Amino acid sequence: MRHNTPLFLRVATSICGCLYPLPLEPNQDMQPPVARREPHPTNIHGQTLEDDYFWLRNKDSEEVIDYLKAENAYTHAFMEPTKGLQDKLYREMLSHIKETDVSVPYLANGYFYYTRTVEGLQYPIYCRKPSPAPGDPNAVYNDDVAEQIILDVNELAKDQPFMAIGGLAVSPDNTLLAYSTDNTGFRQYTLHIRSLVTGEDLPDTAPRTGSLVWADDSKTLFYTLEDEQTKRHYRLYRHTLGEDTAKDAVIFEETDERFNLGAGRSRDRKYIFIESGSHTTTEVRFAPASNPATFTLLAPRINDQEYYTDHRNGRFYIRVNDTGKNFRLVSADVNAPGREHWIEELPEDAEYPLEDFDLFRDFAVASDRVLGLPRLRVFGWSGDKLTSASEEVTFPEPTYSAGLHVNAEFAAATFRYSYQSLVSPSSVYSYDVLTHSSTLLKQQEVPGGFDRSRYASERIWATASDGTKIPVSLVYRRDEFVRNGENPLYVYGYGSYGYALPVGFNPNRLSLLDRGLVLAYAHIRGGGDLGDKWHDAGKMQVKMNTFTDFIAATEYLVAEGYGDPKRVAIEGGSAGGLLMGAVTNLRSDLFSVVLSHVPFVDAMNTMLDDSLPLTVGEYEEWGNPNEPEAFATMHAYSPYDNLKPGDYPATLVKTSLNDSQVMYWEPAKYIAKLRTLKNNGTPLLLETNMDAGHGGASGRYDYLKEIAFDYAFLLTQLGVEKP
Repeated sequence: MRHNTPLFLRVATSICGCLYPLPLEPNQDMQPPVARREPHPTNIHGQTLEDDYFWLRNKDSEEVIDYLKAENAYTHAFMEPTKGLQDKLYREMLSHIKETDVSVPYLANGYFYYTRTVEGLQYPIYCRKPSPAPGDPNAVYNDDVAEQIILDVNELAKDQPFMAIGGLAVSPDNTLLAYSTDNTGFRQYTLHIRSLVTGEDLPDTAPRTGSLVWADDSKTLFYTLEDEQTKRHYRLYRHTLGEDTAKDAVIFEETDERFNLGAGRSRDRKYIFIESGSHTTTEVRFAPASNPATFTLLAPRINDQEYYTDHRNGRFYIRVNDTGKNFRLVSADVNAPGREHWIEELPEDAEYPLEDFDLFRDFAVASDRVLGLPRLRVFGWSGDKLTSASEEVTFPEPTYSAGLHVNAEFAAATFRYSYQSLVSPSSVYSYDVLTHSSTLLKQQEVPGGFDRSRYASERIWATASDGTKIPVSLVYRRDEFVRNGENPLYVYGYGSYGYALPVGFNPNRLSLLDRGLVLAYAHIRGGGDLGDKWHDAGKMQVKMNTFTDFIAATEYLVAEGYGDPKRVAIEGGSAGGLLMGAVTNLRSDLFSVVLSHVPFVDAMNTMLDDSLPLTVGEYEEWGNPNEPEAFATMHAYSPYDNLKPGDYPATLVKTSLNDSQVMYWEPAKYIAKLRTLKNNGTPLLLETNMDAGHGGASGRYDYLKEIAFDYAFLLTQLGVEKP
């Protein structure tokens, strides 16, 4: 889009043939707040980083809080004319949600567990019912059995502006629930233990906890603890029920600042595992759950080598990338688990990344990707060896998400998997290994007149600047779409941490699709859509590929007639917010509207401060800017450092005061600086949720209102809706 064209002259034809309304513009009497400038130079590698808004980092400052509130007031005043549209969008989205609903119950150790939602209540209710056939791993759920509520999050949330559940772990004797809560959004969870006999919480509690794992005696609980400053989980503690947690013994401490600790149990419940993991390297220790007095090292860590393990019949089965990025499967006797004893079960496939491998008593399931799309393969056993032949669970659509669902019973004769696409609601299936057949257990109900046949999805391939083919998933109204270059276009991206961008169903999107938008999801390098190689091709020294891929995908969509070049909206959050800032700096002319959530836009200053949460561990994703080469790479794309005078798209940036992953000051500084450089009249808005963290509001109705706010901005700025 040419931003030097006055907004009041923008007139074009929409796909329905009528004139689309002019976008909402700032009222000339409405002035945004102006943050004061206070020089704060950082000298490094012969360069000076200027940061006039460093003072915004002081969360305890009244001036900082007043500034954020002033930005909120300006944003809300600007959006006031859209209140009617926000209410309309909220009601639309709410009409597509079954407010009173229940998840598919799953069997675990003699009980069926599920969650319920109730109309009018913000949070889920965790429940269970005893199995009608205790001890049978294939028991059938009986709805007539009396329900027990084990945790009502609505009760926990009373008088709290925020409430989130971290871990949940039921003791092996089914009488205790270990759970953790966060009431600020800072993702700092407090441990609680509840008696499932009386329903009362015990005095046992501990702050800053992560993983929760019971030993077989139902009296011993292992939990990880995070460092208060860096938020790195670095210690594993053993707690004995009824004792003072302040006296709990440290079982293991991870001293390498790149690594986080996690703990869990094998599916057959026989072993407890401790995993030390960085972005590129893992190491596992194990102990029998019946007597976890001592943890044994499975195999010592090797830089840039990851391995993940489970147990079956006296052997560990290990998914490892020691021979290639796409992983292979090996096994070893529990009494001799070291690398020198590994026996290959499945070789690495150079084309198909092995993402996971799930063990059951009578079969195993491999999860891999074919050209970026998930595939499930089912193997049998011949003793302790996998059978060479495998079944494949097939999926019907051109782009989708699929993977194993909750499968807690090791000896089950079936397994559950989930499936959804951009047009097919989320579904849970049971797969019978003997009959090779799938049975639908539940599909997300979408009330409000949803008709799947009205929508279509595609998967296309854009060409990056270096010739690499980039997959893009699309969805639009089948009965209204014409590929004529006149459709408002929305493009979403992430592209970091090896995270494969999910292609799932979201009923909220119907409010965009039904207004003629074409929605695109760009599976750019830096993500994990085509395996670890795809991740490696968009991180560290080649991170720029992530941004140029997104630009190439958008250009391709416009060139192929999927979208109007004057009406292109883009969205991303967290590392995807860095993507939004980087591509806007590189090609502000290509985009009309930007939605950026909790954006990692101040990459240089954050990565130079190793006292901040997550920084040191992130060196393996972004690089360490204390090293000249990494500094040069990051400095070339860091959004805050590359802002310059010019025209910019209409932009809404959202953050949260209690965010622990991307600190609120990054987007606040970004907006303050951009205000001094932006030349054109498009809106530039910052909204800070003063009571939440990285994921926004915790209550489902509050969160829906946040989405309605975003959509109202997007639709009015694209000219699809009147204010």
